[in-house]
Amino acid sequence: MKNKITLLAVLLSFAINAQIKLPRLISDGMVLQRDTKVNIWGWASPNEKIELDFNHKKYQATTAQDGKWSIQLPSQKAGGPYEMTLKASNTIVLKNILFGDVWLCSGQSNMELPMDRIKDKYKEEITKSSNPKIRQFLVPDEYYFEKERNDFSTGSWVEANPVNVLQFTGVGYFFALEIYEKYKVPIGLINSALGGSPAESWISEESIKKFPEYYQEFLKFKDGKLEKQIDENDRKVSSEWYKLVNSTDIGLKNKWANSVAISDWPTMKIPGYWADGELGKTNGSVWFKKDFMLEKVKENQAKLILGRIIDADSVFVNGHFVGTTSYQYPPRIYSFNANVLKEGKNEITIRIISNSGKGGFVTDKPYELIVGDKTIDLKGDWKYKLGSKMEPLPGQTFVRWKPVGLYNAMIAPLKEYPIKGVLWYQGESNTKKPSEYGALMETLIANWRTLWKQEKLPFLLVQLPNFMEPKLEPVESNWAALRQQQLNMLKVQNTGLAITIDLGEWNDIHPLDKYDVGKRLALQARKWVYGDKNVVASGPIFQSIKKNGNKLILSFSDIGTGLQIKNGSELKEFAIAGIDGKFVWAKAVIEGDKVVVWNEAISNPVKVRYAWADNPVDANLYNKEKLPASPFEVELR
Repeated sequence: MKNKITLLAVLLSFAINAQIKLPRLISDGMVLQRDTKVNIWGWASPNEKIELDFNHKKYQATTAQDGKWSIQLPSQKAGGPYEMTLKASNTIVLKNILFGDVWLCSGQSNMELPMDRIKDKYKEEITKSSNPKIRQFLVPDEYYFEKERNDFSTGSWVEANPVNVLQFTGVGYFFALEIYEKYKVPIGLINSALGGSPAESWISEESIKKFPEYYQEFLKFKDGKLEKQIDENDRKVSSEWYKLVNSTDIGLKNKWANSVAISDWPTMKIPGYWADGELGKTNGSVWFKKDFMLEKVKENQAKLILGRIIDADSVFVNGHFVGTTSYQYPPRIYSFNANVLKEGKNEITIRIISNSGKGGFVTDKPYELIVGDKTIDLKGDWKYKLGSKMEPLPGQTFVRWKPVGLYNAMIAPLKEYPIKGVLWYQGESNTKKPSEYGALMETLIANWRTLWKQEKLPFLLVQLPNFMEPKLEPVESNWAALRQQQLNMLKVQNTGLAITIDLGEWNDIHPLDKYDVGKRLALQARKWVYGDKNVVASGPIFQSIKKNGNKLILSFSDIGTGLQIKNGSELKEFAIAGIDGKFVWAKAVIEGDKVVVWNEAISNPVKVRYAWADNPVDANLYNKEKLPASPFEVELR
């Protein structure tokens, strides 16, 4: 009897193993690349016969010794939906398949940033987003150093609609919308991006060898032991820090979330940072309270808009908890049931935890309560009191950003899935060493083109937007230097650059305008990928320089129907330097399709810069198609 049970178990195990297993990408609702041969692949038992039935034709394959099988479908025109049937010891029917254009959306947080984060800005666009021809596959945020993975742990294809679209990449969605409206071709977005990631984390083990420093760093993590040790230590340190904050917070002990006497609490102007006041550079928890008056409340819903807060916050209205955010970057928008409000005096309480740096309320952001058609401005005087004073939380190692890890987990599993091109929005995390960025990106692009076996795979980049406080005088800028590296990437075949120097926000590394970023990427795609040679895809791009006496004459490509000054009557943000290399502001005028630059105090100018700053707020050289000129630096040779 025992032998019979054992035999049955073996047979059942074989039957289970023999069943077809598909990668996450090959699933219901997938968008396959049109006009090229397409791989359908998966796993089963060694030497298993696989049959694929698609569009009234049958295809067959036999699994290799490792269980891998692959079937290549002939090129298909855009269209669908189709069904596909796969048979071995089991049968899988894939439904709702489209052929169209598949775009990989990758980079860091400004590409990853979902529509949910910008839903208040794009309410109408989200309401109208239902379109079964625009779809997204969201790659899970994972890293792996040991080897290249062959599949993802999760993921499925979803159609755009007012619910699903909230998880779409904002930049990618607006790009897809523009391309679909122009060409009526199904668009599939593969969203494989991770906040904070540097370029080197997206490069393969073999390719990163060009950079010995990064390769040696990668080797430290390859066996997984150091990664586990660091992660465990970081979690322990963070957990203990936050436990201590909470256990020593007198505001929690004395229930400051409720109405308490605050007449002796000091006052602080909001928005602002408590480091600039009496508390100084204090980390830990600080409580804030503000009273406001209301007439009788008739509405069912209310909304608190609290700009951005550094770092974490918990918010209460009349003692009722209405929302929390655990880190500094998301906008604070808390909707809540208006029945917690009352006629007369009301109170808002905010508990802020600052784990390092300057805690407080980011300036130049909205702070208001909206109830029906009434908006109550919450800026101004708030009462505050220290709840718990802490030493800064030690910095984390962020293993997930180390070289090669994201490539292995988030890019390598895509290699057999043909794509139309890549949309790349990244660079903020490489601004500490801008001089190496060009070499990293050239390596990354070559690496990915080899992976997909597409020598001319289109690669469309977003140039970094304006960010941080503006400066009054010409300065050195790592952000400007990295933009120059991005501009230089246009020398690489089949690349394009979306210029966004006018789309940033000085106080937010995640600017909300993702529509125009997507639209400008779409212009690049229309010209360089879809062959629309008549479209003006870019603002002016520096092309050449000549000298005439003490003046520099600059020529540009991509001038469209002509150069123009967008704001004001004079060109701004031009600076020149003589042989001493010291830059000073320069006068600049448009003469036909050229710009002439000079400063009377410099008789022998040899260098010129335009919009060379973290945040060149006065950059106003555009073409008449209202697209901004790229920042640049050039030296006369």
